[in-house]
Amino acid sequence: MRVHVALTPDEVDQGDLHSRAVVVIDVFRAATTVTTALSHGCRMVIPVLTPDAARARARGFPSGQVLLAGERGGEPIAGFDLGNSPLEYSADRVAGKVIILTTSNGTRALLTASRAAVTAVAALVNVKAISHWVRDQCRDLTLVCAGESGGVSLEDTVCAGLIVETLATGGTPLELSDEATIARSVARDYRDRLADLSRDSKWARHLARAGREKDLAVCLSLDAWPLVPLFRNGGLTAA
Repeated sequence: MRVHVALTPDEVDQGDLHSRAVVVIDVFRAATTVTTALSHGCRMVIPVLTPDAARARARGFPSGQVLLAGERGGEPIAGFDLGNSPLEYSADRVAGKVIILTTSNGTRALLTASRAAVTAVAALVNVKAISHWVRDQCRDLTLVCAGESGGVSLEDTVCAGLIVETLATGGTPLELSDEATIARSVARDYRDRLADLSRDSKWARHLARAGREKDLAVCLSLDAWPLVPLFRNGGLTAA
């Protein structure tokens, strides 16, 4: 299996996606939130680029069946039902509902990668489940880090590297790009001290200053959910 890590969405080669499995990573917080929502019985998460697009999409659903969710700059969007904290997505709020989600980085990265043969979403909370899913695809793999405002994010790089490491130690023969090798090396440094990401990650420090320390703890819970969010028919559902 050939494995590449796109450290930012801008590094994705669109022409190379049609035959590959793609995993989009956004640890703090969109991918963690999506995985949590689906684990708590959400019917589907529909990613869109903008708040206006979310409002327009919601009008296509009967009242009471859809929730608007997302953030800009880490803060909830005025008038939306939910922000981007995984703690908000409890079963009593999201079970049976369709969630239309727009975030600063994660949903944009996902829509960038949506042309792939198969597309899934990963965070630290489902590394093991994603790794099993990737093996079953029997395809070359691109791991797309959502990053932060067009730049590299440490936490997404670590997550990508942990997926690479899990595949390698599970016996899957891998041919790594240089970027995948870098991500694997960074992940080896952090795998036994993931809590340090709450201090070392720039975006984690921003969330902490905003009083989101509990979100960080949830996002750093390795393999908390045995679930793979799979993008198909315009939305994310549990694989």
